[in-house]
Amino acid sequence: MGRGSVDTHPRPSSFPGVEGTSTSAGGPPAAASPAGSAAIEALGLSKSFGERRALHAVSFEAAPGELLAIIGPNGAGKTTLLSILAGIQAPDGGEVRLPQGEVGFVPQQAALYRRLSIEENLRLFARLEKVADVEATVEQMLSVTALEERRGDQVGTLSGGNQQRINIAIGLLSRPAVLLLDEPSTGLDPRQRARLWEFVLALAGSGTTVIFSTHNIAEAERYGHRLLVIADGERIFDGTSRELHAEAPSPDPGASDFESAFVRFLSDRGH
Repeated sequence: MGRGSVDTHPRPSSFPGVEGTSTSAGGPPAAASPAGSAAIEALGLSKSFGERRALHAVSFEAAPGELLAIIGPNGAGKTTLLSILAGIQAPDGGEVRLPQGEVGFVPQQAALYRRLSIEENLRLFARLEKVADVEATVEQMLSVTALEERRGDQVGTLSGGNQQRINIAIGLLSRPAVLLLDEPSTGLDPRQRARLWEFVLALAGSGTTVIFSTHNIAEAERYGHRLLVIADGERIFDGTSRELHAEAPSPDPGASDFESAFVRFLSDRGH
């Protein structure tokens, strides 16, 4: 389907390496999910590109309404992991399970039609998604983004933050149980970032599982209920920011910020 780089990528159960349903269409750490209640499960995901190993046996799960931050050095495998979760690439090994519905994917670069209005963009992508009621869905997304009064504005005239909110709304068109965000705040100023995260937190508060990658360590600490640290294609940590901080204590009490702890954590493990 010709949709630029924006795609919510419905995940039918017949997709290689994927099991799940086939459908149409910081705060405190989140409580651990009871057995069987995960919104998404990754089991032993591996991927290589020629001789380069991008991912090796990565496993994790995320609960409904959880915000999971994926962090790690450049080239760690974060984008590869998201692309496999989204169904863009098939893993060489392992599988992704989606017991509670579809997954939506929002790439780092917004692929919107700048000369079309907000409403026209939403209507176009809703039709491409083959949603049952296009007009009702457009109205819902305008409400979700709080952009009803600007529905007729050309996308090219909007701030980067508002464009990203529309990009995320497009990722929500198929009403996914899980939303994947690749570097969602890149290029936004502090005020735009704050408004974007208010929007994302509201989505999580309504039960959507949000998995996001970021190079902004403070952002991961603040908004991630849980952190997944990837380095050289391997999962080297899965837990809260407090737990990571405890694993990399500072010899200098004056250098106990989270970013310093994260750097020490990577260094102690040879990364």
